[in-house]
Amino acid sequence: MQATTQMSAQRPVRRAAAGASSPSTAAWFRLAAAYLVVAVALGIAMGASGNFALRPVHAHVGLLGWTGLALAGLIYRAFPEAGASRLAAVHFWLFNLALPPMMGALAALLLGHPQALPVLVGSQFVVAAGVLAFVANVFLNVGSAPRDSAHAAGAAAIEVEAR
Repeated sequence: MQATTQMSAQRPVRRAAAGASSPSTAAWFRLAAAYLVVAVALGIAMGASGNFALRPVHAHVGLLGWTGLALAGLIYRAFPEAGASRLAAVHFWLFNLALPPMMGALAALLLGHPQALPVLVGSQFVVAAGVLAFVANVFLNVGSAPRDSAHAAGAAAIEVEAR
């Protein structure tokens, strides 16, 4: 872990321009962990009650929230230019502002409240815009390999920034 810290300290990271507010790797991982807790709790509640009506919500929270954010955090950590870009900030904020209402509206719709459909559709478009920002960021700012080979070798032992 010491070597990873030293490598990270030696590697200059270009930050986003003023006002872009690119989130730290820790922010991606912390939110991913929060979504994991929600997905697990929902799975336990469904199993305990025998009512599996919210399976799609459970799956979306687990895949979009936990897996999607964790993988984005890893990619942005491995490719600092992408993580420090305005597109990373757009991805982060669009995705995280729209995913909770999207999941709430999906749950309401599945539980028989059709009036939630407009919220679901609107939030789906916002989440999709966040995903498109991520895809654009990958194509524009992720090269064929991380900036230095030492960083690539240490990618499995990523140390979360304490910000």
